[in-house]
Amino acid sequence: MADAIGKPQPGIRLWRLATMVVAMAVSACSTIVPRGAPPGEAPPPATRPAPAPTPVRPGLPQDEARHRVALLVPLTGTNARVGQSLANATQLALLDTRSEAVRITNYDTARGAAAAAQAAIRDGNRLILGPLLSDDARAVAPIAQRAGVPVLSFSNDTGIAGDGVFVMGYTPAQSIERVVEHARRSGVNDFAGLVPSGLYGERASTSFLRAVESAGGRVVALQTFDRSQRSIAAAVERLPAPYQAVLIADGAQTAAGAVPVLRRSANGRSARVLGTELWNTDSNVGANAALNGAWYASVANNLYQQYAGKYRTRFGTAPYRLSSMGYDAVLLTVRIARDWRVGSAFPASRLTDRDGFAGLDGAFRFGRDGIAQRALEVKEVRGGTTVTVSPAPRSFER
Repeated sequence: MADAIGKPQPGIRLWRLATMVVAMAVSACSTIVPRGAPPGEAPPPATRPAPAPTPVRPGLPQDEARHRVALLVPLTGTNARVGQSLANATQLALLDTRSEAVRITNYDTARGAAAAAQAAIRDGNRLILGPLLSDDARAVAPIAQRAGVPVLSFSNDTGIAGDGVFVMGYTPAQSIERVVEHARRSGVNDFAGLVPSGLYGERASTSFLRAVESAGGRVVALQTFDRSQRSIAAAVERLPAPYQAVLIADGAQTAAGAVPVLRRSANGRSARVLGTELWNTDSNVGANAALNGAWYASVANNLYQQYAGKYRTRFGTAPYRLSSMGYDAVLLTVRIARDWRVGSAFPASRLTDRDGFAGLDGAFRFGRDGIAQRALEVKEVRGGTTVTVSPAPRSFER
């Protein structure tokens, strides 16, 4: 465990109570011979009882001036770099906000997410940020729910949302809906889809079908693949009938491997390629010539670039793209902390404010289902970079 505490700044009112240190001074007593006492005999010197020892309590010292918030991320093991990037982001957010109201303690989920959650609750934390991985989030959720401690998970597993668990992760449903809507407004009527097998592919398929139907278009074909080049090529060849756009619901590298096959096929030669939120995690997506002209929806990057520069200066390395969720989670917490009494339960009802919150990744808010709704922009891969072709809305419709 490690604590991250904002550095005090001049001119800021401190709400933290100072720790009192009391020195016990025992004065020397002179020996007094009472009148009439035999010479050479004196009463024993006066003594004071020794102070009772201060009881030692388990866990971390209670902080009576700050809100206790736990960060549950992997700090060891294969995902340690991602977890450390999230931890660094929360520290940077505390420094940037100059907040003295929040104290964040890190807990390593790589050693057991359930044990980390139990330790966090035992230490008196009233809010949990994280975990990152879906399996960890599923292990933490029931523990936090029983304790009445809300969870802001960085996972994109919408299946865990609800009953005090909020999902901040970038979900495929929203990015697919946004890029399909843009394509439809640009004149695309007929859509095809290529989705990977597995849970992500199943959710992407469902989102794709609903998004196209809602936008007034039609899906003429939908094929799955198992991420091997042979499987992708076979899936492309199975796409029948002409289509104007094809969604490749996977990472940018997988999509780039599918495009050459697509361009050799009669139906896909001129189709517009559409991507998902996974593309934004690839810092080199714009330089991938195979994806030139492709559209994908994601959170905006303008504020993130400023954050990344500040992060490099402080920590000497580049941040992971999703570390911005850790930063934004702290911004949200600091904002709510203004009306949150120290030592009381976190006011989870504030998370569903209709106006939402502002962060590095733009505007976002939580619905009643506990899933973060994000204002997304549509980008186009063009000439070795990415350009915004449809800006993110600045606010949410009520």
